[in-house]
Amino acid sequence: MEPNEIRMIADRIKDNVAKVVVGKDDVIESLLIALISGGHVLLEDVPGTGKTLLAKTLGKSIQCQVKRIQFTPDLLPSDLTGINFFNQKLGEFEFRAGPVFTNILLADEINRATPRTQSSLLECMEERQVTIDGITHALRRPFLVIATQNPVESQGTFALPEAQLDRFLMKLRLGYPTTEEGLTVLRRFQSGRPLDSLTAVASEDDVIGAQDSFTEVQVNEDVLRYLLTIVEQTRHHADIVLGVSPRGSQALLKSCQVRAVLHGRDFVTPEDVKALAEAVLAHRLVLRPQTRRDAVSSEGVIRQILTEAAVPTESAIVP
Repeated sequence: MEPNEIRMIADRIKDNVAKVVVGKDDVIESLLIALISGGHVLLEDVPGTGKTLLAKTLGKSIQCQVKRIQFTPDLLPSDLTGINFFNQKLGEFEFRAGPVFTNILLADEINRATPRTQSSLLECMEERQVTIDGITHALRRPFLVIATQNPVESQGTFALPEAQLDRFLMKLRLGYPTTEEGLTVLRRFQSGRPLDSLTAVASEDDVIGAQDSFTEVQVNEDVLRYLLTIVEQTRHHADIVLGVSPRGSQALLKSCQVRAVLHGRDFVTPEDVKALAEAVLAHRLVLRPQTRRDAVSSEGVIRQILTEAAVPTESAIVP
């Protein structure tokens, strides 16, 4: 698939999602970058900002299978992955697939489930497979987990461990709408639900073709070194206990390649790295306790690193 075809598919999906979700173009683009690069997304924001609506709208814009799970403290790992049950009529065990056997999985309020249940997603998200009773079952392509969580509630929740967070390509926040966006939301939802009339504008094969082709985007050696410099600075920064892993640097590279395609280029620039570094890297950091007490955020540390890293000149990156 040519880069222009990938861009056209992404533009169709983005325009379709915008028919329902108001004023979140950057977040929608980031969600598409995750979808095409094969990553997963954690949507974190206060209740009512449209996290679940955004995930549902993306799922309905693509002609593929979408399933939603409401995470609760009593949810079991087998409720996600499936079980082998004994069929008395046949006299043998049969596999009953869980909701992870889908294309887009909406994990609503993921931090309400216990760590045991959360960890059942690790193999699914990283290796695109599920192992039950020693038998491995492959998940279908494309496979995207969109998880939501509420950052203001702590009662009845379980914080995601670092290993789980590292499986998410990006952590995104929607934020409150502006006054004009708020008026548009009220008018749009005043007489009905736009999501109900939404139709798919891309197929499962379109997404798979884009996933198989974006890696052809060129990345200059200087841009690679610039990206790696940012990652390595997180490992030696005074405010950080645990920096970005090699998985994180690969995630940033893939995201930049997709962003380049969506912006009409066949090569990555430092602007791609700057635009995505915060969303891709910040949630992978573990800050020192003193840093957290000083109200310094992971996003703030990434922004500081970006201002200090030397940016390659344009003449060095354009093919």
